Amino acid sequence: MPVSAATPALLVLADGTSYHGWSFGASGTAIGEVVFNTAITGYQEVATDPSYCGQLVTFTYPELGNTGINPEDDESAHPQIRGAIARNIAWQPSNWRSTLSLPDYFKKHKIPGIYGIDTRALTRKLRSSGAMNGGISTEILDPAELLKQVQAAPSMAGLNLVKEVTTKEAYEWSDPTQSNWEFGPVGSAENGERLTVVAIDFGIKHNILRRLASYGCRVIVVPANTSPEEILKYNPDGIFLSNGPGDPAAVTEGIETTKALLGEKKPIFGICMGHQILGLSMGAKTFKLKFGHRGLNHPAGLKQQVEITSQNHGFAIDPDSLGSEMEITHLNLNDRTVAGLRHKSLPFFSVQYHPEASPGPHDADYLFQQFVQLMRGGGSRE
Repeated sequence: MPVSAATPALLVLADGTSYHGWSFGASGTAIGEVVFNTAITGYQEVATDPSYCGQLVTFTYPELGNTGINPEDDESAHPQIRGAIARNIAWQPSNWRSTLSLPDYFKKHKIPGIYGIDTRALTRKLRSSGAMNGGISTEILDPAELLKQVQAAPSMAGLNLVKEVTTKEAYEWSDPTQSNWEFGPVGSAENGERLTVVAIDFGIKHNILRRLASYGCRVIVVPANTSPEEILKYNPDGIFLSNGPGDPAAVTEGIETTKALLGEKKPIFGICMGHQILGLSMGAKTFKLKFGHRGLNHPAGLKQQVEITSQNHGFAIDPDSLGSEMEITHLNLNDRTVAGLRHKSLPFFSVQYHPEASPGPHDADYLFQQFVQLMRGGGSRE
């Protein structure tokens, strides 16, 4: 689109820094926490990941929208981000799977975006000052006026956003990874018996459900406020704690539910917020990271083994708050924050990254197999 035909847009950060650019997607105003994602691919999966609820996402890759949008790559029923920030936009996508352009997709779902700004400078700003609230607007082009709205918005710390993204009703998921996209190896039901996994939905991604199904699991997804008694009525072989948005310490119902389920000693596997919820239920504490980890190339490991992982989180577990029953299995090797936990004697484990990727590398897919092995009463968490 020629600049002469573009609609002006404004981005203002909570510290008063402002960026003038052009609008793509919907008109209007969006307020949220401004973060950055360093992935080269997967903007659609990022936009539809419920963990990004409440956030304005800065994409560091210089051109967004090259491959358009297709319904198969959605990670939830609709986009979850509040707004998007880009250097440049591809208005005419080129991909055989594309059914819609990114600007039209965001317009359809009423999500404002801004492009034409220096996203490298913005990323450096967030790295030095930390993630902070901001606003994108095509209606309010006076920085001082938009700043008032930004500064009136609640901080991400202490914010429970799970209630905005969790399912309203329980449902069963059975679709595995499509065979032409399968990267295996996968498990299958033994003797025709499928393992029953109850997944507590704090903001679950579709690809987590696909990977569990690919490993031979019957997956029942329940709302985040489901009681332990209701969960146990399904007679699950294991419990899965999903990813999700906001401050994990504010998700008090999820923490209390997990505490109750620990007493059943059934295998429990947590990813991202699920990792934090598991730690909090065991008495650990969490803290807000300065600018978070969001991208596809984060190294994680321990004991001279490294996995390249997909990550998306703004909080982490305080290692000094871990009790003697829990041990660290992985560290984020960029900043040495806790990236994996397990119980020393019971079948509970979790990771602060996305083994299901989508987008991202498949290094950590083996964790789903380990979960299955624990549910079958054997295997190792090494």
